[in-house]
Amino acid sequence: MVERWVAREEGALAHFSSTVGIDFSKQDLDEPLQYQKTDAMASMLEAFTRDTSQVWTLRKIFDKGLGARNPPLVGSAEEIADELQSWVEETGVDGFNISRVVTPETLEDFVDLVVPILQERGIYKRDYAEGTLREKLFGPGQALLPDTHPGASYRRLRQSLDAAE
Repeated sequence: MVERWVAREEGALAHFSSTVGIDFSKQDLDEPLQYQKTDAMASMLEAFTRDTSQVWTLRKIFDKGLGARNPPLVGSAEEIADELQSWVEETGVDGFNISRVVTPETLEDFVDLVVPILQERGIYKRDYAEGTLREKLFGPGQALLPDTHPGASYRRLRQSLDAAE
């Protein structure tokens, strides 16, 4: 079974501070978070500070994991694959957004250890289907967007501009 993992405060504080670009080392862990504009990952801090369902503090965030929105999955490659497989079977999800705790090791471990298990179980593809994304969305041989697609109007606009020159 995948463990519930709680971060040590010092590690979570350093990780979260570096992620959002704010030094929280002098802030009380139970003080409500306030949004501050930074050049770092503003969306994460914004998500916590604009959440009207509760008042977020550093302690509440750290109780969820390493200063992230969700607690990390911790366990063997088999246990992680089991957990992800249960998500597929119980909810019908068709993909996973993998976030890192440590870069690049977290992603390397996932790719090298978990992905082969998921592929063996048929939950993760081994190959990509032939063709471009446009062909996958609109059918084989579609070099251009169909004329009925809203984006096709820009093609007509470009052709009109080219003809006017």
